[in-house]
Amino acid sequence: MSWVEGWYGSSAVTTIRTMSDIDDVREIALALPEATEQDHHGMVSFRVRGRIFATLPDDDHVRVMVDETEIRAAVAEHPRICAELYWGKRLACVVVTLPTAPHELLHELLAEAWLRKAPKSQARRFDPRIR
Repeated sequence: MSWVEGWYGSSAVTTIRTMSDIDDVREIALALPEATEQDHHGMVSFRVRGRIFATLPDDDHVRVMVDETEIRAAVAEHPRICAELYWGKRLACVVVTLPTAPHELLHELLAEAWLRKAPKSQARRFDPRIR
């Protein structure tokens, strides 16, 4: 069982559904510890202790702030669902097209992004890989 399955429950993660929407993103993101929703220049953003881990630029997409390795892996594995987004010369996030995104993918990406932004002491409680 992965740490994400342990966190959300294996049935929530292994049930593969498509046709995701912003309500699904909101439900997953806000289930993460200390996650909040806040405006960010007219977009919905999800944060942990003030640090953004995802944004909703429109009704059909979510931008998830995972690391470069995770961005490239998501795009390689799901090229019709995920795309890279650069901020200047920096690979900043993965953009996920919600109507075709499996819930499992949203769970995994949002949890990974949360882990990157959460304080390490908090993140360690949920993922033993973090030192």
